[in-house]
Formats: sequence, structure tokens, C-alpha cells
Amino acid sequence: MAKNKMDRRGFIKKGLQMIFGLTIAGTTGISLYKATALENVWQIDPELCIQCGRCAENCVLTPSAVKCVHVYSICGYCDLCSGYLRPDPKELSTGAENRLCPTGAIKRTFVEDPYYEYVIDASLCIGCGKCVKGCSAFGNGSLFLQIQHDRCVNCNECSIARECPAQAISRRSTHDPYKLKGIN
Repeated sequence: MAKNKMDRRGFIKKGLQMIFGLTIAGTTGISLYKATALENVWQIDPELCIQCGRCAENCVLTPSAVKCVHVYSICGYCDLCSGYLRPDPKELSTGAENRLCPTGAIKRTFVEDPYYEYVIDASLCIGCGKCVKGCSAFGNGSLFLQIQHDRCVNCNECSIARECPAQAISRRSTHDPYKLKGIN
């Protein structure tokens, strides 16, 4: 009898955790619940990633579960951001023809002269890594790629990991799911 009582309690507890996640964080709550149940998730090591573009091409999802993220604390908020603008523009302007992102996922907002804020629109990002490559080559490296757990289906054999030439994608514990640049 005690075993059945425990099972019901566990069931109710998990149900409440899922409802709480939906109430507080929407789909993110579901993904965290799903990830916790699985114990491990796929993630990119930003220190190993070479921005080859295969994350955009090899994910089983369209668009890819890999998205660019921005670490605002190390961003220079530069007028001429190398993650936003092409490195070899025909003329020095911020026109659409000079932007690096093929989908327009990076939004630029004026802060104060000469500073601009750059925000990634995850719904437009395809995980190609062009902005990350530009930011790493000429900037401070505040842009990097991560697998978004609310999108990832957590395949047993990740097709992106299998094709990654730098072996930058591996399984991580749900207790420490994100490998942050320069931190862990």
C-alpha cells in the first residue's frame, strides 16, 4: 500500500512541477521538465566551436535548434559590430546589403553615441554561425552558439554532433546544461 501512495505522490508532484513550469515559463517549463526527466541534453562547447555552418544544415529540425546567444556583459556595444556587419563592405554603412546575418536575426538599437545594442531574434536565427565567426575574429566574442533545449528533441544520436568537425557538441547533465563562454 505504501508503494502505491508513493507512486501517486510522485505522479502528483511531477504533474504540479509541469503545471508550475507552464504557468511561470511557458514552453521553457516543459522543456526543463522534459530535460530533467532525460538526465542529459546536447550542448555546444563555445570554446571548441569553429562556426562551420553545419548546425544550420544538419539538425533534424528546420530551422535548427541551434541559436546564437549574446553575452551582453562582455559586448562592446560597438557602432561597427563585426558580428552584425560584413568585414568587407563596399561602403561603410549599416545598410541591409552590409549585414552579416542572412535572415536578419540580429536587431540593432541605438543606445547613445557611439553605442548600439544587438539583440538576437531566436525565431529568425538558423544557427549558421556567421555572426559568431565575425564576432570571434574581429570582436570580443560576445556571440556564440548554443542548442536551445526548448527546441531540441534530444535525439539519442544528435545528427549535428555526428557531423561536427570540431567535436564541439556533447551530452551535458541537466543540472549544468549550458556551457557558457569562458565560464565552465
